[in-house]
Amino acid sequence: MIATYAAAQILRALPRERITRAVGRLCDLPMPQAVTSAVVGIYARAYQVDMAEAVTPDGGFSCFDAFFTRPLRDGARPLCPDEGALVSPADGRIDSFGIIERDGVFRVKGKDYSALDLVGDADDARRYEGGQFGIVYLSPRDYHRVHAPAGGTISLVRSFPGEYFPVNSFGETHVPKLFSVNRRVAICIDTEAHGRVTVVMVAAMIVGRITVSGIDARDVPYGEHRLEPGYAVKRGDEIGMFHLGSTAVLFVEPGKARPWGIQGGPIRMGESLHGADSR
Repeated sequence: MIATYAAAQILRALPRERITRAVGRLCDLPMPQAVTSAVVGIYARAYQVDMAEAVTPDGGFSCFDAFFTRPLRDGARPLCPDEGALVSPADGRIDSFGIIERDGVFRVKGKDYSALDLVGDADDARRYEGGQFGIVYLSPRDYHRVHAPAGGTISLVRSFPGEYFPVNSFGETHVPKLFSVNRRVAICIDTEAHGRVTVVMVAAMIVGRITVSGIDARDVPYGEHRLEPGYAVKRGDEIGMFHLGSTAVLFVEPGKARPWGIQGGPIRMGESLHGADSR
C-alpha cells in the first residue's frame, strides 16, 4: 500500500505532458527500415499483436506511429448484421457500462463522473440523462482506430485540453475523475434511429495526439468545431485515431437504443453492444 501510494505521488510529479510530447515526436520520426522493423517486431511480440490482420506498406512502416495507427485488411472487422444494433467503436476491453443517472452522473468502478465533463455542453449532458454509457479501454496490442457505432452525420467536434495520466487500473484508482481531467475529444454523431450519439476519445500518458476524420489537423485543435457541411458516416466508418492508445467513452440518449447486453471483457470494433445474440 505504501509503495502504491509512493508510485502515485511520483506519477503526479512527473512532467507528463513533456514526456508525452517527446515520445510522440520520437514515434513520428522516420527511421531506417531495419530499425523500424526491429522496433515493430519487438513490440508485436511483447504485446502479441496480430500482424496477419494488418495492412503493411510495401517496404514496411516508415515510423513507429505508422505501425501503431495501422489500418486493417478488408473484412478483418465484420459488422454485426443486425442493422438496429449499435456497435463497438473500437477494439479493446469493456471497462464499464450502465445507466446515466439524474444530472448526468454515471459511476465507473465506484466513482462518480459527470457527462457534462466529457461531452462539454450542458444541453448535451441533459439529453443523456437516463441514457446509457459504455467505456472501451484500448490496450497496447489493440487496433487504435475509432469507428462510428451508428450511421449519421458528424457536424460537431469538441476538443478539450487536459492532463496525461495513464488510463489503466492504476490511474483509475489514484486519479479522481480520471476520464474528466485527461485530454479528450468528443465526436457528436447525429443519427435518425438513435438521436445524438457521442464518442469521447480520452487521451493518456504517451498518447501524443488525437486525429479526427473531417478535421484536417495533425492534432484536433482545442475548442468547438462545427463542420459545414457535416461529415456523413455509415456504421463502422472510421471517425478518428489515437496516436498511441487510450479509451473511448460512448453516450446514447434514453430510449434510443436497446439496453446494453455486453459483459466486461474483450470486444472488437463492429461487434454489437447489445449482447452475443446480435453479434
